[in-house]
Amino acid sequence: MSEAFRVLVVDDEEIVRESLTGWLRQDGCTVGSAVDGRMALEALRAEPWGVVLLDLKMPGLDGLQVLEEGRRLRPESAFVLMTAYATVDTAVAAMKLGAYDYLVKPFDPDELSALVRRIAAQQALVEENESLRRALKREYGFHELVSKSATMQRVFDLARVAARSASTILILGESGSGKEVLARAIHEESPRAGGAFVAVSCAALTETLLESELFGHEKGAFTGAVARRKGKFELAQGGTLFLDEIGDISSKLQLDLLRVLEDRRFQRVGGTETIEADARVVAATHRDLAKAVAERIFREDLFYRLNVIPITLPPLRERREDVPLLVQHFLERLSKDLKRPLEGVTPQAMAALVAYGWPGNVRELRNVLERGAVVATSSLIGLADLGLPAPGPGNLASPAGGEEPVSLEEVEKRHVAEVLSWAGGNVTHAARVLGIDRMTLYNKMKRYGLRRPDEDAAGPATTKTS
Repeated sequence: MSEAFRVLVVDDEEIVRESLTGWLRQDGCTVGSAVDGRMALEALRAEPWGVVLLDLKMPGLDGLQVLEEGRRLRPESAFVLMTAYATVDTAVAAMKLGAYDYLVKPFDPDELSALVRRIAAQQALVEENESLRRALKREYGFHELVSKSATMQRVFDLARVAARSASTILILGESGSGKEVLARAIHEESPRAGGAFVAVSCAALTETLLESELFGHEKGAFTGAVARRKGKFELAQGGTLFLDEIGDISSKLQLDLLRVLEDRRFQRVGGTETIEADARVVAATHRDLAKAVAERIFREDLFYRLNVIPITLPPLRERREDVPLLVQHFLERLSKDLKRPLEGVTPQAMAALVAYGWPGNVRELRNVLERGAVVATSSLIGLADLGLPAPGPGNLASPAGGEEPVSLEEVEKRHVAEVLSWAGGNVTHAARVLGIDRMTLYNKMKRYGLRRPDEDAAGPATTKTS
């Protein structure tokens, strides 16, 4: 264990504290001690501890009380209860409060050493994973969007430049491809980030309701207008107004919106007061607006007003290399939302996720993973947990060049090769991303005849682990 690994011993008996401190220091730990619960909480407030060895029976605050408060102060610490009176009820109560484990006094020093080593190894792995996640986020992330594909990286670059301008932006892409997420990222990257981000779904409302939603209305403007109401343009003053599915608005609203974009002012429905429009407009649609203009369904002058900076989001099926990265990203979020550990998906599940065609794009991927996270009986999501439809022409991702869909085994081979390449030949990192152990990855490399990118194809296969 590293000298930096820190253990706090909490016990009201001096001989127990001295014995545990001696054993742990021989194992290379940095050890602190506290004589009661109050001192233990002071120590936890003052600095972090990897492990807290906590006596159950103490005067004043008992071990369970310290455990409950200590978990709130240091959720990253592992709390181990020590007791001479172990019962099922005690163990259940301790585990419910978040204890890592409990030891029954008297216990063997070797048992304690093994437990602390196991905790230290797990915490080191968590720290390494978190460091890797942060590095991936820096390299491949744009706010809540993540991608390693060259196409998406160009989208991120354009979005960063566009965000700094005041120009209207038009985001094009299929349903579920992340248009609103990109719009939010642009807002957060812009000088207007301190203002509000206001989103409106133009396809969800009738013409009359959408007009009132955008521009607001005066009291008595129509039946049911019992009071003055501000519209989204007013609510977005100084910020960003996101108009989703702009291709679905009526001809009248197209003209109204054009006037606002040109004049930068508007009036509430039923009102006479002119209001300045100080909202940056980002619009989005899954429709082909150029085709709609040619068919005279969409106004040409409005199209040009909206299409100042067009950004096209590619569908997920055209950037399958992003699937493992997105799986990791969503599982981190789901683990927090569902309050349960999610380590990843099995190799078979990952191969199926990469092979699937994703007609619903990133939104569908997120929903499939949420289902898997809910129904999975362990922290690893299996193929059966995902509930993906049976493979077929409609839901298989087609390889580039219009080739026929490939087998699941071939998809797994390609995916393992891609992850090995991404990891620079580091088998440990590649295995972690794939959600398998190193020996399983070695076996797959041997089975598929895969070598690390830096290996001589003619030479014997070797393993690079760091």
